[in-house]
Amino acid sequence: MNAPHFSTKERILGAAETLFARHGFAGASLRQVTAAANVNLAAVNYHFGSKDNLIEEVFRRRLDELNVRRIEALNAALAVDAPKLDEVLAAFIRPALDLSLDEAGGHAFMRVLARAYAEHDERLRRFLSDNYGHVLREFAAAFTRLLPHLGKEELYWRLDFITGALTHSMADFGPMKRRGTVSEEAHRERAAEHLIRFATAGLVAP
Repeated sequence: MNAPHFSTKERILGAAETLFARHGFAGASLRQVTAAANVNLAAVNYHFGSKDNLIEEVFRRRLDELNVRRIEALNAALAVDAPKLDEVLAAFIRPALDLSLDEAGGHAFMRVLARAYAEHDERLRRFLSDNYGHVLREFAAAFTRLLPHLGKEELYWRLDFITGALTHSMADFGPMKRRGTVSEEAHRERAAEHLIRFATAGLVAP
């Protein structure tokens, strides 16, 4: 009995994700979402109640799992006698780049995430902070132990730049495009290696 409802909900989320990535949150209307998902407006209201709730669910669908993986990787990186900065950074960076490889819309979601940073939607920013800010705080606490020379404000400045660089890389906005002879996995692995080295240098700088 629940399968059709689940299928409808997933179709709506998938269509919304694609359209938000392409047109932004304000630019993509519910009418466009329902047309792309081949459902009526009543189905959106039934499953989500409003466009704002739909936007939040698009993020929950990806970020809940992403941040579970990040915390698991962080705990593993900190479980050794002498944690390494590059391993903690890898715990933050690699799960996100892995998500961008997800063939079921992962790449589109990366562009949605980039728009969340670029568009000045205070409600959305508050939602992301309230629901996922604790993950960044856990990483910040780990970085604080590994980088005692950095004050809190300086550390958060640097983490903000790293998060921006990661989002840019995940969304594939930059000039470093994958060559036809290189697999997507190899391209993302190379991106991860470069970004981890770059972020490490930025964090250890005086």
